[in-house]
Amino acid sequence: MHFSLTEDQSLIRDMARKFADDRLKPNAAHWDEEKIFPVDVMREAAELGFAGIYTREDVGGSNLTRLDAALIFEELSRGCVATAAFLSIHNMCAWMIDTWGNEEQRQRFLPGMMTMDKIASYCLTEPGAGSDAASLRTKAKRDGDHYVLNGSKAFISGAGTSDYYVVMCRTGDDGPKGVSTVVVEKDTPGLSFGANEKKMGWNAQPTRVVTFEDCRVPVANRLADEGMGFTLAMNGLNGGRINIGACSLGGATEAFETAKEYVHTRKQFGRELAQFQVTQFKLADMATELDASRLMLYRAAAALDTKDPMAAQYCAMAKRFATDTCFDVANQALQLHGGYGYLKDYPLERIVRDLRVHQILEGTNEIMRVIIAKQLTA
Repeated sequence: MHFSLTEDQSLIRDMARKFADDRLKPNAAHWDEEKIFPVDVMREAAELGFAGIYTREDVGGSNLTRLDAALIFEELSRGCVATAAFLSIHNMCAWMIDTWGNEEQRQRFLPGMMTMDKIASYCLTEPGAGSDAASLRTKAKRDGDHYVLNGSKAFISGAGTSDYYVVMCRTGDDGPKGVSTVVVEKDTPGLSFGANEKKMGWNAQPTRVVTFEDCRVPVANRLADEGMGFTLAMNGLNGGRINIGACSLGGATEAFETAKEYVHTRKQFGRELAQFQVTQFKLADMATELDASRLMLYRAAAALDTKDPMAAQYCAMAKRFATDTCFDVANQALQLHGGYGYLKDYPLERIVRDLRVHQILEGTNEIMRVIIAKQLTA
């Protein structure tokens, strides 16, 4: 076991941190307040290789590891959690096309995605199929060289702006073996979007319902064979769980560092808050919980990189622990600020709002417990 970063990993981490400090952090509050989707800034991130972190190099990807990706998303989230989280979704879609697409699909879709001239959204959840993803009802009926899609997807990040929609749809019988994956392009007739959802957090990215009404999609846009879609979706989510855990870790670390600085400047009863033992113990617990989250996420990422048979369990464990724990750390950081933590003049309330959804998406933390328990009792 190695607990220190390589020189290359340190350089990657530092580059991501500098980008977060220079381009994300100064704008995060404005993007949140005005509900701005910062596509131009994400394209700047793409210039650093952050749009195809673990996509192969022949299409413009960075071909880095899952551990490298965890380092990147941790640092980017210190600048803006919502923007970093969308970059994670885009990377997941790129990986699915890179891994499961044929050569024609890879060369057609991925070069534009690597620059984010083309943006991608992941479409699995439906109004009636959230945690029970295998019960999805969006239907894709074969008609010659096309599928005709009918149905809808809910809570889709980037919807309305994205150019590609990686859609899990039903081409066969009920259950996971009847699901396939197709890429639906933005201007396809029959594709439409609902209003931007009014959300607690993640305001720097749009979230809409995606609707398909007799939407004709070429069979040539299907990834892998018919019936493989659920496998693609679940494999994509393994990595997504690490990434979203890393986003929680980055946001919570920023909250912790902000609180640590604040307690040295704020005085009550004639003493700095940092001089009270209750504050010291709270900071000690927060630092320990952040470090535990980091170790679990890095272990899960390394397991994916080495194709460890325990990888899915490690990803579920890391996601459950990191998103729960880091939300609590950010909330404690807000508490240390007292009433000021509740004001938008400080970043704490935004970080807390943004981190809350991480306990729900990429598989709720209740589903993470189901995955872990199945492995333990198999």
